Amino acid sequence: MSATPAGASPSVGEQEEVAAVRAFNRFYTRIIGLLDEQGGAGAAALSLTQVRLLYEMATRSDLTARRLTQELGLNAGYLSRLLGRFEQRGLIRRVSSDADAREKILTLTAAGRRVFKPLYDEAQQRTAALIAPLDTNDRRRLLAAMAMIEQLLAPADDPTGRPATPQIVLRQHRAGDIGWMISLHGELYQREYGWNAEFESLVAGIGAAFLKNFDPAFERAWIVELAGERVGCALVVQNSRTIAKLRLVLLDPRVRGLGLGRRLVREAIGFARGCGYRKLTLWTNDCLHAARAVYVAEGFQLVKEEPHLSFGKQLTGQYWTLALPPTNRLRCSSP
Repeated sequence: MSATPAGASPSVGEQEEVAAVRAFNRFYTRIIGLLDEQGGAGAAALSLTQVRLLYEMATRSDLTARRLTQELGLNAGYLSRLLGRFEQRGLIRRVSSDADAREKILTLTAAGRRVFKPLYDEAQQRTAALIAPLDTNDRRRLLAAMAMIEQLLAPADDPTGRPATPQIVLRQHRAGDIGWMISLHGELYQREYGWNAEFESLVAGIGAAFLKNFDPAFERAWIVELAGERVGCALVVQNSRTIAKLRLVLLDPRVRGLGLGRRLVREAIGFARGCGYRKLTLWTNDCLHAARAVYVAEGFQLVKEEPHLSFGKQLTGQYWTLALPPTNRLRCSSP
């Protein structure tokens, strides 16, 4: 959906989306206790903004007023008044920067740390209690959802220097992963291309054969994780002693456009080459434009095309191959 032009009234759908985001914000501020009054004598009369400033000064060694203004989006005059009040209470000091004498590094005094510590400890305990009822899988889902929100809403020029994307991990498969791969393929291809259950059946057969015949010396499955949540996959399976197949390369739509498809394919190529295969092949369909672009970029050559009626659609299948130059065989069974 395109954004509403400036000055125009939001559509009904956009109004519902705005309402949902605001409802989440109200839930979040309540559940983490932002509406609670700050307790303790040392914390008396501290606003949420003041507590955040204390946190930044307590956890960083290079903080200046200019950086606080940029990173927190605070008005310079407002920030100056807040820092002045801290100084009057003896909570902070300003020290000349070694790198630039014109800059003043902001640090907490001993009194400032005495005020900050109970606030920090209480926040830690509150958060620990909040997630304590969750099992390992639910904690992973929570962290993945939070990471995705941050990725989607963080501005491109975020001055905090945070990475553009949350931590992404490529790992080998474990129990339950192949079933998840089958489910992801069936769901996404039905939703995005209208393919019927015949395709999910095909993928299930590939997954079952991989598990039944898996040879870790010559085959591998990769799972892409974003903050602990599975968001992508790929397989390399043995076709013959000199030929391997690349299969089931897929990414969740939420992480497309981040270069993960190319990373997966490169991992597969490196693995196949290390195992001593002379050729890596794959089968796809011409409607899968993004995947085909990755294969072309990595040097695969189209060797054959053929029309076919499959998965409830008239399609054009494509066979691609990548020649792998001879190399000393590596221990490709290593993690």
